[in-house]
Amino acid sequence: MGRTRKGRAISGFLIVDKPAGITSTSVVNKVRWAMQAQKAGHAGTLDPAATGLLAVALGEATKVLPYVTEALKAYEFTVRWGQETTTDDAEGAVTRTSDLRPTDAEIEAALPEFRGDILQVPPAFSAVKVDGERAYDLARDGETVELSARPLYVDRLALTARPDPDHAVLQMVCGKGGYVRSIARDLGRSLSCLGHVTQLRRIWSGPFALHGAVTWAEIEANGQGASLDARLLPLETALVGLPECRIPEASVALLRNGGPAPVFPADGLDWGDEAWASRDGRAIAVGVYEGGHLRPTRVFAA
Repeated sequence: MGRTRKGRAISGFLIVDKPAGITSTSVVNKVRWAMQAQKAGHAGTLDPAATGLLAVALGEATKVLPYVTEALKAYEFTVRWGQETTTDDAEGAVTRTSDLRPTDAEIEAALPEFRGDILQVPPAFSAVKVDGERAYDLARDGETVELSARPLYVDRLALTARPDPDHAVLQMVCGKGGYVRSIARDLGRSLSCLGHVTQLRRIWSGPFALHGAVTWAEIEANGQGASLDARLLPLETALVGLPECRIPEASVALLRNGGPAPVFPADGLDWGDEAWASRDGRAIAVGVYEGGHLRPTRVFAA
């Protein structure tokens, strides 16, 4: 007999405006505790020093986290010129300095190199695994961490403000696995002036935006109660990028039992496309379209 999960069987997304100094895991654990949820996860880790949007999934919404993780995300960040650090942000020790400071025109001229499909070496202090261990654990132990370059798609990288010669504010829209700290480090090297991130904020992620996000203070003030329930977004929000197939009532049980079922296909849907099935606006399953039927790969509980 399976073990019964403790907590409420509550599903959906709570969008949190994460403050600096708290890990993403701590936010998830706090939300799960505050909402007494059986299960929780998040889409895309933010560094402890970073702030901004963290999409916390509860219950059945954890099954659609990959669609948020794979989506584009937008960041606003400040680069401090003239210093390179061990962590590529202000948390680390300064390792190299430069008296050079780039002009706005020089920054603008360097940015195209970091747009489109690029290769990026993650920071030494990152969650990337090396022989089964996290890179940041090895770096903290004083080991030299050699990480391989990884592909990254950068949809947009733009200079948005120049508060003073030492700093520049940029916005970046990128795909999965992007490290803003690496962009700052490599941009500083490209400009021969060195650089690191001093401030980083995620402003949107896939279908989720900061407008209406729950603050850390609100979560703490909630205690263990249901007052945050009204702030939950449905799990269907994460599926906006997939075609939606409506289904007859008879298909609901078939899909929930893991078998293929007839669907009313969305316009333009081809054999082998991924889609989601809905009944009265609720997601029943995600699956592969096969000529009038959907073969489920993820099934959602009633």
